[in-house]
Amino acid sequence: MPFKKTPQTFSAAIKAVEIGTGDKAITIGGENVLPLYSFDAEIANAPKIGVEILDTGFENAPAGLKAFYEGCTSMADMAKKAATIEGASFICLHFEGADPNGADRSVDECVADAKAVAEAVDLPIVIMGCKNNEKDSDLFNKCSEALQGKNILVLAAKEETYKAVGASAGLAYGQKVGAESSVDINLAKQLNVLLTQLGVKQDSIVMHVGTAAAGYGFEYVVSTMERIRLAALGQNDNTLQMPVMTPVASEAWNVKEAIASEADMPEWGDVETRGIDMEVVTASAVLAAGTNAVILRHPQSIATVSKLINALM
Repeated sequence: MPFKKTPQTFSAAIKAVEIGTGDKAITIGGENVLPLYSFDAEIANAPKIGVEILDTGFENAPAGLKAFYEGCTSMADMAKKAATIEGASFICLHFEGADPNGADRSVDECVADAKAVAEAVDLPIVIMGCKNNEKDSDLFNKCSEALQGKNILVLAAKEETYKAVGASAGLAYGQKVGAESSVDINLAKQLNVLLTQLGVKQDSIVMHVGTAAAGYGFEYVVSTMERIRLAALGQNDNTLQMPVMTPVASEAWNVKEAIASEADMPEWGDVETRGIDMEVVTASAVLAAGTNAVILRHPQSIATVSKLINALM
């Protein structure tokens, strides 16, 4: 008996969210099939890749990454360099230096960097904070004001900060808002409901449902993403029909496989290659599980994941 293929499509669809302006603006989401199921129906908006730039620089980065940004003296310089990477669709400014327990860079310093980057490149911009709720709320508010009209995404509003971030970024300044929850479908849904009740439109929300490096409790991340996609499409749950963005770099480059020296672990091989492999494997897995955009750091990782996406689309 001949095999008859039956495409699996859904009447429901993921919301399409646009980030950035002009010719370089990107749209994530919009599909009505399971992740990467382009053989069932056309996926108009392929998954996107962002380049993470650290405000603390890359002095302690692996040799290849450090060499790539050699000569860059500011975040704007790094952004211009990152914009040349094939496969890069947006720039992610990670202000980890704002952490009060770290470099404690002022919000004004960070905002000045963000403005300089916006003037230097025309790619869409995503802003990540330092995981300190008070500092991040102030940072997102002032970046949203300074970059009004740029249609940026602030990543992200949490249960503790959604009112401040949602009201400033999403309502006052018309930016896109990331909704960050901790690897739990119910928490993700609750935060989306809270943001929409606040007045943020669904097509202005991008979910960040949590992440981890492959092998580090990663099955919880994958199962959460899969459950969210199945509920959004199969059950037509419109509170979960927002696209997902996953910061991969900050997790992948901080596990032992990516940082243990070759002197300590000679049997593991080249340390930079290990980090690239960890970043690629993690990104590939979350794309297959349902994320619409990943944030990576190494040019070689970006090139590899970009080839994968192109081959599957």
